[in-house]
Formats: sequence, structure tokens, C-alpha cells
Amino acid sequence: MVKPAVLLTKRIPRSAFTRLEAACAVDLNDHETDLTHDELVQRVRGKQGLIALLTNTVNKDVIAAASDLKVIANIAVGYNNIDVPAARARGIVVTNTPDVLTESSADLTWALILGITRRVVEGDRLVRAGQWKGWALDFMLGTELGGKQLGIVGMGRIGRAVATRAAVFGMRIAYTSRTPQEIPNAEPMPLDRLLSTSDVVSLHCPLTPETRHLINQPAFARMKRSAYLINTSRGPVVDEAALAWALKNRLIAGAALDVYEEEPKVHPDLLSLENIVLAPHLGSATTETRTAMADLAVRNAIAVLTGQAPLTPVA
Repeated sequence: MVKPAVLLTKRIPRSAFTRLEAACAVDLNDHETDLTHDELVQRVRGKQGLIALLTNTVNKDVIAAASDLKVIANIAVGYNNIDVPAARARGIVVTNTPDVLTESSADLTWALILGITRRVVEGDRLVRAGQWKGWALDFMLGTELGGKQLGIVGMGRIGRAVATRAAVFGMRIAYTSRTPQEIPNAEPMPLDRLLSTSDVVSLHCPLTPETRHLINQPAFARMKRSAYLINTSRGPVVDEAALAWALKNRLIAGAALDVYEEEPKVHPDLLSLENIVLAPHLGSATTETRTAMADLAVRNAIAVLTGQAPLTPVA
């Protein structure tokens, strides 16, 4: 029996690769760098399956080149890197990896909240530079979270997981969501009010035309000068030039980012600022979670290629 051909755009954990290799003929991009657009177009030809990362842009040109393609399995929750309407028009199933990265992403969000409000990363830089002169009563004072408001923009799986951790720190929850939610001990409110009343604003919304640059200069102008912005969703939700402007002019107290508008590039004006934490897209970066993501994507691809229903199709 001839195995279906699958293009795997980057190395994945051994356990997931072994599962895939047992069921499919695998064309693996074994280089550290991502496939270019032209390379992706060429190598997807003749393949029945494509297992992609969020760094791979699977646009209509890629889809048109793959006349035999049956499934695109994205190793990510978001799928804004895939032209889903073009895939559906060709009868191609698109899948993602929800749920398995919820807890690790929520944990990373809280690491960023604590890192920026307690100036942990700023302090690390100071110590390494040999500039610490010793303990002092008024040295590097941060902000406590107890009694403050955490505003969550986007109350999906990760947003809810972030909210459940807030009680430990004594924070009250406000949120805005596209769909009605029943969240215990959390107050729904319009975005404008959430921005103007929250002490920490954490972004967990998908990237859509409506959310691109959702947090821009007018949004920063509405926020408290003592507020902090956290983004672990998608980079383009925040206008990075506007963020640099807001931080320089102290319209907000600080920010912590795990995602960027043009990854891996970061707006140069952000790099020199002390009141920002910049993480290299670590939201799901635990051994357990990344392995689970790869395994789920592989199982989705194999299911479709063997005539079964995928576990997590994109709605």
C-alpha cells in the first residue's frame, strides 16, 4: 500500500515524527530556517498532506500548487497564516491545535505580568551590568497586584485560564468578548471602559481584520498612566509604533510582549526602553506542550488522510 505523501515544514519531537512516519511518506524540511514562499510552493506539489507552523504562510498560491492536497494541519491554535477560504474552496481540511497549549500560555502570561510589574527583567539587566549598589528602601519599586483590575481582551480558552489564576493574586476581572460569556466573578464591559479602568490589560483575542492594531494610539490614550499592557495573542493586535510612543511618553507604565508585528523583527524603538519585557514567543514553549501540539497535528493529518474525521478541525 502506497503511503500518502506529507510535507512537514520543520522538525518536530521524535514521538510525533515516528507516528507520522509510520503512516505517511514524509518530506521533512530538516533545516533551521523556514521554507521560503517559493520553496513551500515547490515542495507541496504532489503532497496529500501539509503539516505547517504559524511561521509558514499558506496562501492561495501555495494551495493552488498542491492539486492533491487533502489536509493542512497547523501546529498552532491560531490559523491566520492560512488562507482558510481558499483551502475550503478546494475541499481541503484545515486543522489546528487548541486546548493543549492553554495552560502553558496562561502561565507565561502571568510570568510576563509579574516580570513587568515587579521589574524582574529590568533588575536582572542591572545586576548583570554590575550596577547594583545594594539593598535600599526605595530601590526599584514595583507594583502590587492585590485589589487591582485585570482587563482581559478575548475570553477564549486562554483568556479564561488567565482569569482563573487572578484570584490567587487578589485581582478582580473585567473582560470583553465577541461572544456572550458566563464567567464567575468577572465583569463584562466594552473595550473603551476596560481600557480606562484596568490596571493590567492582557490580550487574548485572535488576529482578524477587526483586531489588527486594536491597541493603537487612541487606545493607549484611554489607559491609566499606571497601567501595564500584556500581549501573548498575535503581534499585529498591537501597533508597535504606538506602543513605543506610549511608553516613551509614559502614557502607560509598562508593557510585556511575547509576540510581534513582524516576527522575529521587533520595532527598534522598543529595544532601548527599560519599561518593557520582550520575550521570544514562548507562550507554548514547554517540552510537554510543544510535544502535545505536534502530536495533535500529526493525528489530525493522519485521520484525514485515512478517511476519518479530524480531531480538531478549524470551524
